[in-house]
Amino acid sequence: MDNKTFNKYFSIFILVGMAAVTIAATALKLGPADPRGRWMLIIAAFGSLMGVAATVASASGKIITFLFGLLDVSIYGAMCLVNWKNGSSGLGNAVLHFLYFVPMQLVGFVQWRRRGTSGEGSVRARRLGGSQRLLAAAVFLLGSVVAYFIIARFDKSAADTFIKTAVVLDVLPLMCNLIGQALMSWAYMEQWIFWIGVNVFSIVMWAVSLRQDPSSSYALIYIVKYSFYLLNSLNGLRNWLRLSEQKA
Repeated sequence: MDNKTFNKYFSIFILVGMAAVTIAATALKLGPADPRGRWMLIIAAFGSLMGVAATVASASGKIITFLFGLLDVSIYGAMCLVNWKNGSSGLGNAVLHFLYFVPMQLVGFVQWRRRGTSGEGSVRARRLGGSQRLLAAAVFLLGSVVAYFIIARFDKSAADTFIKTAVVLDVLPLMCNLIGQALMSWAYMEQWIFWIGVNVFSIVMWAVSLRQDPSSSYALIYIVKYSFYLLNSLNGLRNWLRLSEQKA
C-alpha cells in the first residue's frame, strides 16, 4: 500500500472514530439539557467536528485545515464567552482563542499559500534548526513555569501541595498547544512533537479524573477521543518527516 492510499484509509478511520466519540459525548449531555442548552451543545459538537477535520487535514499538509480550524476555534471561543456571561469560568479561554488561535489560523493560511499549498497539494514543510529547537524548548520550559505559578495562584480547586498535579496537567498541554499552533502556522515539522505532547498529557489528565471517579463515562470518552488524536498526531509526524525532507 502506497503512502497516499494509507493516508486515505487512515484519515477515514480517524474521522469516523473521533466523530463517533464527539457524538457520544454530546448525546450524554443532551438528555438533561434545556432547549437552549441543547442548541449550544449541538453548535459545540459541530465545532468539535470541525476540529476533527482540521487535525486530519493538517496531518496530510492540506491547507483546508485552516478553514476547519477557524470554525473550530471561533465556535469554542464563543462557547467559552457564553459560559462566562452566564456566570461560569471561561473568559480566559475565550480571550486565548479570539486573540491567539483565531489570528493564527489566518497567519497559517497565508504562510502555507506562500509555501506552495493550493487545492489538493501538500505544504512544503520545513524543519527547525538546532538553535531554533533549543529556543522552542526554552520557551516551553520557561512558559510552563510562569503559567504554573499564575494558574496555581488563582486555582483554588487544586490540592494545596508543594506541586499541584492538577495545575501541572493543565499547564503542560496549554504550552504544547500554544507552541504547536505557532509551529503549525509556519509549517514546521516539529509542531507534531508538541501535538503528541498535548494528546499524551490530556490522556493522563482524564485518566487521573477517571481514577478518582470510576463512574465518570465523560472522562472515559475523552480518553478515547485523545487516543484517536494521538494516533493522528503520530501519523502527522510520519507524514511531515517526509514532507520536510526537501527544504524550500
